[in-house]
Amino acid sequence: MKLPDVISSPQSKRIKNAAKLLKRRDRKATGQFLVEGPQAVREALARKGSVVELFITEEAAEEHPSFVSTAKHGRMQCSIVTPEVLTELASTVNSQGVVAVCNALDVELTSVLDKEAQLVVVLSQVRDPGNAGTIIRLADAAGADAVVLTSSSVDVYNDKVVRSTAGSLFHIPVVTGVGLSEVTELARARGLQVLAADANDEAHDLHHPWETGLDLTARTAWVYGNEAWGMSTEDLELCDSSVAVPIYGSAESLNLGTAAGVCIYESARNQRM
Repeated sequence: MKLPDVISSPQSKRIKNAAKLLKRRDRKATGQFLVEGPQAVREALARKGSVVELFITEEAAEEHPSFVSTAKHGRMQCSIVTPEVLTELASTVNSQGVVAVCNALDVELTSVLDKEAQLVVVLSQVRDPGNAGTIIRLADAAGADAVVLTSSSVDVYNDKVVRSTAGSLFHIPVVTGVGLSEVTELARARGLQVLAADANDEAHDLHHPWETGLDLTARTAWVYGNEAWGMSTEDLELCDSSVAVPIYGSAESLNLGTAAGVCIYESARNQRM
């Protein structure tokens, strides 16, 4: 397979334009973002219309020849770059040799919160990129219908978020830039119960729902709050009930990603029984 010409200068206009997408304001202005690494790029290429341009080193192109052929057949811009040039686009210390420019994947809230939705995950004021990406990956693995990030949460196209999803960002619908009240109101109107994952004094025990009448087989929107302070009183009032993951040992608490995984999978398991 004949490879494209090599870009060897970081001063290349295309490299400079792509590198701007490392900044949130430029991602927002262009409606594009960067995806780094073979796994994420493979998933991006599999979703029609996602990839705009591909930058790949010669070594990575030889290791993943399907990337270049898929880009060519899909009429995407594809460039071979030197490892030094790729560092201008990569956010990791040891790049794996491939970066794609992708179109934003945002969808409308009304398109995912419909009468068919069974399980939706809502992140309210979640600021840590690793947590957000991990929960998107969890939601995808559990078969959730969508993930919603409120306007006060981290940018879903932040490089750390994208990397943490391990490609799941291209599998599951993601809604951004909405208010929590808008989400909970629409979810309730479409027949979903709204559960806050929060260990307050009135919270249901996740593992003993029958004792308090909590129905985990029901269509559900799970809401997760900020990593440091959880959910505010005002946000809790927007939800139908609070649910806590029981701590059987001596740990003070679970981190957000772990707690989210337990809750999401508990709903997914009960809904499939």
